Amino acid sequence: MLTLVTGATGQVGRRFVPRLLAQRQPGEQVRVLVRDAARGERFAELGAQVAVGDMRDEETLGKALAGVDAVVNVAASFRGVPDEEAWAVNRDAAVALGRAAQASGVERFVQASTGNVYGVGRGRPLTEEDESRPGGEMWGAYPESKAEAERELLALKSLDVRIGRLPFVYGEGDPHLANTLHWAARWAPHQRLHMGHHADVAQGLMRLLYAPGIAGRIYNIADDAPVTTVELYQLNGVEVPAGLHEFTDPDPWFGIMSNQRIRRELGFRPIYPSVWTARDAGAL
Repeated sequence: MLTLVTGATGQVGRRFVPRLLAQRQPGEQVRVLVRDAARGERFAELGAQVAVGDMRDEETLGKALAGVDAVVNVAASFRGVPDEEAWAVNRDAAVALGRAAQASGVERFVQASTGNVYGVGRGRPLTEEDESRPGGEMWGAYPESKAEAERELLALKSLDVRIGRLPFVYGEGDPHLANTLHWAARWAPHQRLHMGHHADVAQGLMRLLYAPGIAGRIYNIADDAPVTTVELYQLNGVEVPAGLHEFTDPDPWFGIMSNQRIRRELGFRPIYPSVWTARDAGAL
């Protein structure tokens, strides 16, 4: 089995690929697609094949997919990029990759998506059966482009597509945890953020990659215990602002996902059930 991973140099990909390489069975190989050969050197040292090029280039895709059995598309563009780039990477390039994989005879295609595709809340934890409801504070080009990519990929005939919807990802030196304070200043003290440690995101993606018989299935990959705004300040070692109590939470279930399907069907159990567990283990 030869697996191609895109987005290998991003925050998720750079932590996912070493785990995928470490858990290979005899005969399994991993290939990464990177735009800069120098950035692929650390993966080559770990035993990965390295393909160089832009996934938005048709010729690059043909070479990168040669002999590939499975694809894990972790590539994403968000936070601070123009809307045009978000659409080009998150939808157009993802769908082009899916079509090229289909033409190349790839057997499995894992698409890393986001829980933000759900949009506004439902008054309960979000499940994979919930349709997208555009709107809310986090809606924009990123979740909209990811939602369209999901729909177009799942519509490709004869390609075994599996979707993993990620929460707010953190851990292992990722600056995302510190970045939460940029938004937390406007959140109610009890407002919650659903999170997932990089170790558990990698675990979830690998379960989607290897599980048989789940073509067309969507899975939320998240921990068991969303954290409050107050806890985000505490985790970052910052004093809680005095006026935070004046803010209210218009949607207490916004972004909170159920992880019951992936637990029940794929045996997922978070290594770090909460960010506090990761803190205590020194894994932040």
